[in-house]
Amino acid sequence: MLSYLLSDPIIFLVSVVALLVAITVHEFAHAFAADRLGDPTPRLQGRLTLNPLAHLDPIGTLMLLIVRFGWGKPVQFDPYNLKNPKKDAAIISLAGPASNLILATILAIIVRLAQSPFSPFILLSNLLTPLIFLNVALAVFNLIPIHPLDGGKILVGLLPTSDALKVNKLLDQYGTILLIALVFPLPTGSNLAYTITSPLINLILGILIPSVKTI
Repeated sequence: MLSYLLSDPIIFLVSVVALLVAITVHEFAHAFAADRLGDPTPRLQGRLTLNPLAHLDPIGTLMLLIVRFGWGKPVQFDPYNLKNPKKDAAIISLAGPASNLILATILAIIVRLAQSPFSPFILLSNLLTPLIFLNVALAVFNLIPIHPLDGGKILVGLLPTSDALKVNKLLDQYGTILLIALVFPLPTGSNLAYTITSPLINLILGILIPSVKTI
């Protein structure tokens, strides 16, 4: 994405705006889910807002700009405020990727309508397409089942309690190392995260906006 900064500043600007929207929606959804499930922690920390400044993580944002995979500032919640901590934690974690996919779907419908030969808003599709791409990529990337990504907590929440404790301990110990390995650039210019997630990302994009070239 940074390659567009000098070659095409307009595309870069559109991509940055799309990035801010995708991260903000993702983290707000986490905060909203936690709040609805009985934990006021995100609200008290100012995370129950659509202000992008409340949700940006410097490293996660930089990774998204460089390799199109990244994350926002994690939303903190107190499991002791939840009625069913294991299940509710999984719901809170799932809320982020789900919100991105829902937003991508809504935008894809708008793009299809805008691409109609009779639509005066054909330019709108060019502006919304990067937002659809980033929302889908952010959702799929965060569903990788390792910590600190959402997929790790979702996996733990789906497992029986005895297995969940073991898996959670392993993910706490090695999750960060695995994450670094996933996003570390390979000699090919890609990374393992791209290799793992691109088939699913392309499948979803092919359904939402089949007329647009996938990644």
